[in-house]
Amino acid sequence: MLVPSWGRYPPVALSVVIGLVLIGAVLAAVYHAEVVAHRVGEPFGSLVLAVAVTIIEVALIVTLMLSGGDDTSTLARDTVFAAVMITINGIVGLSLVVGAVKHHLATFNPEGAGSALATVIALAGVTLVLPRFTADSGPTFTGSQLAFAAVASLVLYGMFVFTQTVRHRDFFLPVPDGRRGPVDDDGDGHADPPSDRATVTSLVLLVVSLVAVVGLAKVCSPAIENGVGAVGFPHAFVGVVIALTVLAPESIAASRAAARDKVQTSLNLAYGSAMASIGLTIPAIAIASIWLDGPLDLGLEPMQIVLLSLSVVVSVLTVVPGRAKPLNGGVHLVLLASYLFLAANP
Repeated sequence: MLVPSWGRYPPVALSVVIGLVLIGAVLAAVYHAEVVAHRVGEPFGSLVLAVAVTIIEVALIVTLMLSGGDDTSTLARDTVFAAVMITINGIVGLSLVVGAVKHHLATFNPEGAGSALATVIALAGVTLVLPRFTADSGPTFTGSQLAFAAVASLVLYGMFVFTQTVRHRDFFLPVPDGRRGPVDDDGDGHADPPSDRATVTSLVLLVVSLVAVVGLAKVCSPAIENGVGAVGFPHAFVGVVIALTVLAPESIAASRAAARDKVQTSLNLAYGSAMASIGLTIPAIAIASIWLDGPLDLGLEPMQIVLLSLSVVVSVLTVVPGRAKPLNGGVHLVLLASYLFLAANP
């Protein structure tokens, strides 16, 4: 599909087909990332999936920004903020509801989840909130400020990855029956890890899928923008479409983990994706802005700051006890619904 459509402006019918193939490419990329993740185990698996999803997100942002125009100046901000709201409210809320309904209470490790949430809050504050209050630059960082934010994001993300995978790996492993401690996956009845050959195959196909996502996104980017405008939504909703497309498969993976009483894995996916969306996307966009025309507005609007603040407070109250009821998940889902409604009707 990519080869014959590259460099062309397909008609509406063909754009719909390309869009479906793009979604299939995203699903394929996430599937092969999950195979690799299963092989390397937790918490490395969540990290692999989060990085793969972020590569897709960055590719979609850059390809749409290459179309040019002032309308794309807030695309990176809108997409990253959408990813943060979908992960910390949508994926977390869905996982808590599924886990709590099926197992009475959704249990997880507050040390690991709290560390991840704290990193997400710091990243969001530095890269998305501070630009709104910097002197003389409005919602846009100056060159030196953007460089500092990019470096700070990478440092925070690197520190968290070291904590998650080396220093305190046990804090990010699923907690069985509400007790703290790692789970012995060898006897949990799940499928055995894939063979070395299957893992290498999935690794190669993961790269192929990511290339397909980047190329197809470039081809159908005009159709995405035109479609959002046709239904009367503001241009900022393009970022929501990108985030929903990229994170939908991960939402399914997180809910499946919660159904297996592995809510900690679900939270690793959610908060890990939020961190990667900020900690990797902002530096990548900062580098890409050297070649991109036009401004790069990162500062959130007042309404978005209020929604982020509400989400932070609710998330802290959810994570601290180490267990959650269906009500906790429902509160997060209502916050997500509020964000989506106001994004379509500001």
